[in-house]
Amino acid sequence: MEKIFVAILLLVLVSQGYSQCSLGDIVITQSATGRKVQGKTEWAVTITNQCACVQKDVKLNCNGFQTVEPVEASRLRVFVDVCLVSDGQPLFNGGTVFSYAWDTQFNFIPISSVVAC
Repeated sequence: MEKIFVAILLLVLVSQGYSQCSLGDIVITQSATGRKVQGKTEWAVTITNQCACVQKDVKLNCNGFQTVEPVEASRLRVFVDVCLVSDGQPLFNGGTVFSYAWDTQFNFIPISSVVAC
């Protein structure tokens, strides 16, 4: 009986370790595409979730974000100082990709998400 209890306890602890996602698991990379839009550099952005669990309702700090190139709202919806990634849909291990154009690269910072395991 004791062995079964220990096995169950170990299984619970291990499974909780896999479900611990954080904002640090959301990785945002950017690179210049080499293209100009209205004289501004175009930047390609990839947002990936490196956690085994999905994260949804991912929000970024977008305070000061500017672009002369429209961003597809289903990829990044801008609400003044906050941006919603992929219309709040789950962000899996794959990435969300979009482009914008401005003089300098914008520093997108994850501010919240909902973990779904």
